[in-house]
Amino acid sequence: MTYLTDRITVSEGLCNGKPTIRGMRITVQTVLGFLRAGDTKADILVAYPFLEPEDIDACLDYAIHFPRSN
Repeated sequence: MTYLTDRITVSEGLCNGKPTIRGMRITVQTVLGFLRAGDTKADILVAYPFLEPEDIDACLDYAIHFPRSN
């Protein structure tokens, strides 16, 4: 497992190598999709109670610092 940030990880054997939150089976892309759809941080935390507010912030930071190359 590779740590891209203190909360964002990549592992070839997890979610097809997509960036995930703390090695769990939820991708950064999933969280960003919820935010883009208009969900709030509170909405996401209710849907995924194992996440922490800092995880969502890390996803936003990741989107800024590691934009998609395609």
